[in-house]
Amino acid sequence: MNVVRTLSLLLLVALLSACAAKPARDSAPASVAVDSTPPADAAVVTDAPPPAAAQADTVADAPVVASDVAPPTTEATGDAAPTAAEDDFAALYGGPAPSADGSNSAQPSYDPWEGFNRRVHAFNDVVDRAVARPLATAYTKVVPRFARTGVTNFFSNLRAPVTITNQLLQGRPGDAWDSLGRFLINSTVGIGGLFDPASAGGVPRRSEDFGQTLGAWGWRNSRYVELPFFGPRTVRDVFGLAGDIPLSPIRTIEEDKVRIPLQGLQLVDMRAQLMALDDIRDSAVDEYALTRDAWLQRRNYQIENDLRGKHRRGRDAEDTDPIPVDAMPMPNWGN
Repeated sequence: MNVVRTLSLLLLVALLSACAAKPARDSAPASVAVDSTPPADAAVVTDAPPPAAAQADTVADAPVVASDVAPPTTEATGDAAPTAAEDDFAALYGGPAPSADGSNSAQPSYDPWEGFNRRVHAFNDVVDRAVARPLATAYTKVVPRFARTGVTNFFSNLRAPVTITNQLLQGRPGDAWDSLGRFLINSTVGIGGLFDPASAGGVPRRSEDFGQTLGAWGWRNSRYVELPFFGPRTVRDVFGLAGDIPLSPIRTIEEDKVRIPLQGLQLVDMRAQLMALDDIRDSAVDEYALTRDAWLQRRNYQIENDLRGKHRRGRDAEDTDPIPVDAMPMPNWGN
């Protein structure tokens, strides 16, 4: 029975495979264009990207991403007015959705493993639509909003050790001090993180992981890869998982009967917050390309802000990998 329960819960981790980041619909910030040009004194590390000519051929052959329905235009400028789904996209990914002609794309997506990635994405999408989305829909209908907010706050608070450590590794002791203070306030006054008095007190909410740290250290350009269940990543972020695993408070819980249900709840809560993107995903001509380009754009946006010291505040700062390492419901086989 333990094996069956574990396998069934493992299916939940595909819930974010087709989405890229944690949303902030209720307090969406303005769109931010991504400037991916590295500073003059910054080291740039890549995992062997193809020559410029090869990249041009890849971009020329890449699938077109567009919406099936043309949005309305504004009378003043004649430009297409953004739809509600596009507003969500801009809030989540730091810029406008990729257009059919690529005019809104900050840079070509580095995806030499596209054939493999598309097959994995198709698998993840099937599991998401068959398991994760129905569970998230039921969760939002049954659980009141204030309770869902408490669940979100609780898991956000548990990510503090990962964030604090990576802020220190990036040479940002001031941000790490803020994050530590936030963690202590919410863990005590906020009753274990269920409430968020730190935000009311002006303490910023930030989120960092080791993949961002590697990017800040110089590993800037990395090829895109989509993993079964884990969803969108780059090779850099796959290595980043190894740096975050030892810092996860949830993974230190040795009792499977306690830890696995907590991880399952975290996955359902995260998928429920991503439902704002379902409309734009469903209407995309090429949903894989939309997911890939959006995720890479947001990841570059996070790393660029780390390098330039432009750290965000509010819910938009709560940007993490699609599946945080502490959300993977795996048993402790050694116990």
